[in-house]
Amino acid sequence: MTNEEVKSIIESLLFVVGDEGIDLKSLVETIAVEEKQILEAINELQTEYADKERGFQIVFLGGSYQFTTNSRNAPYIEKMIEDPKNHSISQAALETLAIIAYKQPITRVEVEEIRGVKTDKPLQTLMSKLLIKEVGRAEKTGRAILYGTTREFLFHFGLSTIEDLPPLPDGQDTGEDDEADLFFEKFQEIPE
Repeated sequence: MTNEEVKSIIESLLFVVGDEGIDLKSLVETIAVEEKQILEAINELQTEYADKERGFQIVFLGGSYQFTTNSRNAPYIEKMIEDPKNHSISQAALETLAIIAYKQPITRVEVEEIRGVKTDKPLQTLMSKLLIKEVGRAEKTGRAILYGTTREFLFHFGLSTIEDLPPLPDGQDTGEDDEADLFFEKFQEIPE
């Protein structure tokens, strides 16, 4: 396998694994080449990115390699992150998120039964913002996807665990609209 092929594979793997990174042993096992060739390819990529002043770099952190953004671009990244329009979530997505947060794990059909409308777009939005994820499959016929909240959801709303969600008022086991209202009220107080 050529060095260019190894570099291409390393880039793809680093992109796919994201923040988790990938250790040298896993790279060797996955690509099936010598450790020396992997290290040479990584060094070449690091040099190429530095020479061309690319927007990302390969770093070795916590025992694994991963892509990170170039520190020179930090002001632009901060500006984008701090821009409120990049954080907006529609009312439909918030309602869907509230239902998932309180009823998880829950299927799309169950969310739609509660909301009374389709939830494909809100689910996509919440997934893209990493606020929900697939947490399994229902045992019923069809094995529908079950959704639940993520670590990012907890972080975004300042919660340590899902148990820190504000309690529903007594006697509201099925008050779906009230769940969403309670969710909105409590989380409007939390700064982003």
